[in-house]
Amino acid sequence: MNRAASCVWWNRTECRKVRSMSIHVVGLGMDPGVLPEEHEERIYLAQVLVGGERQLEWFDDHPAEKLVVKAPLDPVLQTIGERVQEGKEVVVVASGDPLYFGIAHTLIRRFGEGEVDILPNISSLQAAASRIKTPWQEVVSVSLHGRQNMGELLSLLMQHDKVAALTDQRNIPSAIAQTLLERAVVENGSNKPPFMLWVFEDMESEKERVSRYTLEEAAQMSFSRLNMVLVERTAPAPGELRTGIPDEAFCCESRVITKWPVRAVGLAGLGPVPGDVVWDLGAGCGAVSIEAAAIIRRGRIIAVERRGGRVADIRRNVARFGALIVEAVHGTAPECLEELPEPDKIFIGGGLSTTTELLEIAASRLKPGGRMVIHCVLLDSLALVKAFLKQNFWPHEVTLIHPSQSRELAGDIHFKAHNPVFVISASKPE
Repeated sequence: MNRAASCVWWNRTECRKVRSMSIHVVGLGMDPGVLPEEHEERIYLAQVLVGGERQLEWFDDHPAEKLVVKAPLDPVLQTIGERVQEGKEVVVVASGDPLYFGIAHTLIRRFGEGEVDILPNISSLQAAASRIKTPWQEVVSVSLHGRQNMGELLSLLMQHDKVAALTDQRNIPSAIAQTLLERAVVENGSNKPPFMLWVFEDMESEKERVSRYTLEEAAQMSFSRLNMVLVERTAPAPGELRTGIPDEAFCCESRVITKWPVRAVGLAGLGPVPGDVVWDLGAGCGAVSIEAAAIIRRGRIIAVERRGGRVADIRRNVARFGALIVEAVHGTAPECLEELPEPDKIFIGGGLSTTTELLEIAASRLKPGGRMVIHCVLLDSLALVKAFLKQNFWPHEVTLIHPSQSRELAGDIHFKAHNPVFVISASKPE
C-alpha cells in the first residue's frame, strides 16, 4: 500500500485553507512519499486530481476524479477548463518542480497567470547537483523530450561547460554519448574526448545510481528508463572557434578551400544569426560551416558534400574546432536535400552545373525572407545565377573578390593572387 492509502483524503474540514485559485499545481519533488504539509493539504482538498500515470499511482486511494496527462495535451487541458468552470477544486501533481520543464508553464499559457497557483519542490537538477557537490546555478538545462535531434544540447555545449539534459526513450544517455563521439572526437583519436557524462538513475529510490562515464563507456551501456544526464566539458577543443581561421588550420583534401577573405565576405552576405538553420551546399572541408558556427553558436548547420574524403575532413574540422552544431551530410545535391529541415540561410560554394536545378530546389526550400549566397568562379555560372534571380524577382547584389595574400620573398614580401570569386548575395521575397 502506498503512502496515499494511509491518509484520510476525505477529511478535508481539518485541512488548513489556502488562497483560492482556479488551478493548483503541486510539485512532488524527487520523493512523493515525503511532502511538505502545505503540499499535502492542497492535494487532500482536490476534487479533480490531474497528473501522469506514474504520479497518480501515488494517490490511487484518493477519492477525487482522476485525469491522466498524456499527449496530445489539448483534450486534458480542455477537461481541466471545464472542471474549473464547474467550480471544482482542480489540483495538478507534477514530478520534481512544476516549473522545471514541467506542466506549470503550459497551464499558465493556457489559463493565465492569475488562474494558476504553484507549490514548488526540489527539481531533478537540484537533486543531481547535490549528488555531485556542484553549484546548480553553474549548470544550464535542456529537455530532449520529444526532440528529433540533439541540436539544442549541442548548441548549449558550445557555450557552457556543464549542461543537464532530461532524456526520453529516444534521446537516451548512450545516444547522447555516441553523438558527442561523432561530433567532438577526431577520427584518428589524436585528441582526448573533451566531455564526460554524469548519469543519474532512479534518484531517491532504492535503485539510485549516480556515475561518471567516458563517452566510450556511456555509448556502450544501458541505463534505467528514469534518468537524467549532465554533460561536463573536461577539455577545450584543440582549435579556437572564431571567424578568420587560417586556411592551413583546416584539415583539407588537396587544399581545396574557400580562402578566409572570401569566407568573410560570403558570411557577411549570408548574415547568419543565432537559431538559424543553415545549409552549406558543396561544403568542401566545411570551412564556411565552421565559421558560421562561430557566429551563431546556437542553431543547426548542415554541410552537404558528395566526396567521401571531404566529408571526413568536415568531421575532423568539427571536432578540431568544437563546432558541434555542424552536421556533415554525405550526399549529392539536390537529390539529398529532400530530407533536410527547411533552411533560413543557404550557402552554395559548389555543385552548380550548366542548369538551374540545384538553384530551383534550394530556392523552393528556403524560408521566405531567407538569404542565399552563391560563390562562382566562372562567368557562365555567374550569368546562370543572375538570370535565375532576375527571373524570380529576387533582390541581389554581386561582389567581386580578388584577394592577394602576402608571402615572404628575399627578405621582403610579395603578394600571391588567388582566383577571383563572384559573391552573389540574394534575399527571397517575403
